[in-house]
Amino acid sequence: MGRVEKGIQCSVAGCKERAVRSVSRERAVRSGLKIEGEGRKAYLCREHYKDYKKALKDEMKVMRMRWRA
Repeated sequence: MGRVEKGIQCSVAGCKERAVRSVSRERAVRSGLKIEGEGRKAYLCREHYKDYKKALKDEMKVMRMRWRA
């Protein structure tokens, strides 16, 4: 049983929602989210995970092109 299943809160500053996903802290910061706390993982609620995906959409497209080559 992981931290998300146990009910950890979202790592974004000022958010008190329950997290639904965990992502790399480095990538979360790169996407423009203000992450609180320490550690390697950032825990995101549904709304912030949506923002995270939108922010890194172009980067993921480039990575997929590299994998195909």
